Amino acid sequence: MTQPVIIGIAGGTGSGKTTIANEIQRMVEENITLIPQDAYYKSFAHLTVREREVVNFDHPNSFDLELMTRHLRLLKKNKPIDRPVYDFTTHLRKKETVTLVPSKIIIIEGILIFADEKLRDEMDIKIFVDTPADIRILRRIERDISERGRTLRSVVEQYRISVRPSHLEFVEPSKVFADVIIPEGGHNRIGINMLVAQVRHIINK
Repeated sequence: MTQPVIIGIAGGTGSGKTTIANEIQRMVEENITLIPQDAYYKSFAHLTVREREVVNFDHPNSFDLELMTRHLRLLKKNKPIDRPVYDFTTHLRKKETVTLVPSKIIIIEGILIFADEKLRDEMDIKIFVDTPADIRILRRIERDISERGRTLRSVVEQYRISVRPSHLEFVEPSKVFADVIIPEGGHNRIGINMLVAQVRHIINK
């Protein structure tokens, strides 16, 4: 088996990264390995529940980027990995893992995957999803309330205290490392179709 091609999809919270990754997998209809950066949050078991709630989860220090880089290198060698599973309601890493096997295309997506040089160097194609802040915050509110058991007040407070400052400090500057910038996320059908065509070309080489 040839070495997998790693595609990184970055962008701010709620920009549409996951939607694009899922659309590529759906339209290509091939075995594509998807890896969310959110699965690599550090476990904060040493903190109290209250202390965990105020952790800046949008800062690079909240992610186990070393483990994620090591996993990408293993997949590049066509070796399987045991991807962590994270519980967003308790802010703890679960004991169980998900075994992922390499495929021709590996897509990693996350807000800070371009902010780390070692992780960035493992990517063959880098895509940044550029979506206006007002749309992103609305999507984040909807997701965190429906999927992560959060309250509206807690989501807004977190956005003001940590999400927005971290976006301006880490996420937005990382856009310069992108090979391709896709505006409007999952609503940009032309952009998605172009990505799908490129992925199909890589697979059929």
